[in-house]
Formats: sequence, C-alpha cells, structure tokens
Amino acid sequence: MSRPAVGEGTPGTADGDRSPGLWRNRDFNLLWSGQCLSDLGGAMVELALPLLVLQQTGSPAQAGLVGTAGLVTTLVCRLPAGVLADRLDRRRLMITCDLLRLAGYALLGWAVAAGAASLPVIVAVVIAGAAATAVFSTAEHASVRNLVRPDQLTAAVARNEARAYAVSLSGPPLGGLLFGLGRALPFLGNALSHLLSLVAVSLIRRPLQEVRREAPQPAAVSAIQGLRFLLGHPFLRALLMIAAPLNMAFTGMIFAMTLALLDAGVAPALVGLAGTVFALGGFLGALVAPALQRRLPLPLLMKLLCWTTAALMAVSTLLAGTVPAAIPLAAAVFLGPTANAALFAHQAAVTPDHLQGRVVSGVLLAAGSAAALAPALAGALLARFSPAPAMLVFPVLVALAGCAALRMKGCNWREA
Repeated sequence: MSRPAVGEGTPGTADGDRSPGLWRNRDFNLLWSGQCLSDLGGAMVELALPLLVLQQTGSPAQAGLVGTAGLVTTLVCRLPAGVLADRLDRRRLMITCDLLRLAGYALLGWAVAAGAASLPVIVAVVIAGAAATAVFSTAEHASVRNLVRPDQLTAAVARNEARAYAVSLSGPPLGGLLFGLGRALPFLGNALSHLLSLVAVSLIRRPLQEVRREAPQPAAVSAIQGLRFLLGHPFLRALLMIAAPLNMAFTGMIFAMTLALLDAGVAPALVGLAGTVFALGGFLGALVAPALQRRLPLPLLMKLLCWTTAALMAVSTLLAGTVPAAIPLAAAVFLGPTANAALFAHQAAVTPDHLQGRVVSGVLLAAGSAAALAPALAGALLARFSPAPAMLVFPVLVALAGCAALRMKGCNWREA
C-alpha cells in the first residue's frame, strides 16, 4: 500500500520539508502546550469532582455516578466526533469545544462558591464537558499529521503520551491541594486552562486539515464510510485487534493490583505509591519511545512489546497482593507508550486526511470501550477467584494481542 498523497498545507510539501525540528515547531508546540494545561485542568477536576459530590451528598454511589456519566458520554460521542472533525474546520471546532468547557466549569466554580452546586448541575457540566473533550481530542489527533513532518509523527505522538502520563502524576495532587484551599478553585482552574488552550489553538498558523473538494455526505453515510475504511484496511484492522486487548489488560491489571493490595491489608499510602510508580513508568517510557521506534522495525517492535508485556504481567500475577508485584507491572507500563506511539503514528501516516477523524474515533472507541469494561471484569474475577488466577486473564489478553501482531502481513511496514 502506498502512503496517501500529501495535500495543501500538510507536511511533505516543499515548505513542510524545510520545517524545523519538533521542539522548534511553533504550531505543534502551541497545540501541545495548550493541551498540557487543558489536560492538567481536567486531571485536577477528576479528583475534585468525587470529593465535591461526597461532601454534598455523603454517597459514594452518587460520586461514582458522576464519573460514569462522563465516561459513557465520551464513548457515545466518539463516532459523531470523528464525523465532525472530518466535516468541519478543526480549528474552529476545537475553539468551540474550549468555549463550551470554559463556560461550563466557570459556571460550576461559581455555583460551588455560591453554595448552589446541586447534583443535577454537576452532572450537566460533566456531561457537556465530556462531550466537548471527546470532540476536541478527536480533532486534535486528526490535526497532528498536518503540523509535523512524516518522520516526526512518532515523536509527536510520544510527546502526547508523555503529556498524558505527566498530567496523571501532577494533576490529582494539585486538584486535592486546591480543593483543600477552596472547593471552587479546581473548577475555576480548569476553566482557566481551557481559556489558555483556546488562545493557543487560535495562534496556530498552519491549516489543521487539507482543503475539502467534495460536498459533505449525510452524517450516517460519513460515519459508515469511516468505519468501512477502518475495518477494510489490513493495518488498521490489526490495530484494533491489538489496541483493544492491550488497553483492557493494562486498565484491568492496575485496577486488580490495587484491589489485591488493599484486600491484603497493604497501607493505602503504599497502594498510592504503586499508582505513582505506574504513571512514572509510563512517562519515562514515553520519553524513550521515539528512540526505540527508530531502532526497531515496526512489526518486530510490536511483537517484542506484546510478548514482553505479557511475560511481565504474568510475573506480576505470581506476586499478587504484595508491593513487589508493582515492579514488573510498572516495567510493562514503561513499554506501553512505545506501542501507542508506533501504532498511532503509522495510523496517521496511512489514513487520508479527510478520514483521519473518523478512523481515530473508531480506534479510540474500541480501545476506550475495552478499557471501560476492565474494572468490572477485574472485580468479578477477584470476587470469584484468588488474586493470582483472577489476574492471569490480563496477560492472556496481551498474548492474544501478540498473536494479532504475529499475523500482521497485510501491509508494507517499511512505510512506517
């Protein structure tokens, strides 16, 4: 299969070939920096929201309901978000999403300060914010290809991975600190982060998509066209078969590990430290992902990562319920960003720009749905079996992803 033709305003043109290195790429750094702040605000709120609901209602079930509402909204909005990212101007779409999130969380911050933050108000803001985030993140994924050279795609995706892990390390503690200083502060801080993201997106000079020369199709037809391309493309179909079990396995293992440690009577502080180690492992893995990807051909890289991860997870199950079990699992998390960077960079390279949003949304929907099911699966297994056999299902899932990687023969990997 040949690489898709590069269109106007995209890397690969004469101007794109003379574009600076990634760290000196003004437009990519604007998008990346804006999303660092936006993601940080979102991570602060992820901790502050259940704390707020618990203080308001005293009900853990209602606190969980708020988180579930946001998760379900994200999954429901994934496919429509892909259609919008391919149909509308991506810059304006992201600015609109930031405006919606800015208004919603500013309103919630005001309501908390005024003592008027009822549960329906909180749920409404969470649903609106989750929908806007689903659309924004899809448009952002689809836009990266137009801001960097083809040879920079892996490094760009790896930097986005590093951003996510860094935010997961710093966001919740900052959210807890601000909530302790004033309950409205995390929500107002999130609103401010979306204002800064809006400014950053507005300052990007390059177009975030190629010129559209065809009239848009009806939304349902457009969505089906994207899914047909995704399922009909050998590499993208294999990507689904790898991303879904990997996401379920990582999410399930970390959740099961946490439950097993708590059930074994491990101090909560040590359990929290294990979570920090996982996030730190992912952050460090994201930093070395471009170097690993440069040194290993993509098919070999995927097979190595899948089978090494399966082995490390299997070792972790043997130590289930003990703090040392976190060490091999953290090593497995270290390898995750390299897989994501390699797979999503290749996805961006082989997908035509006018289909980027729909293909990305399909992949994220599959991976996100699998990850959403993982905690329920882990809980059900731990309720029926002891920790070691219960957790063994997750390295088996990774082994299935490794089998999918072994069967990847349908495309010319050297194009990656």
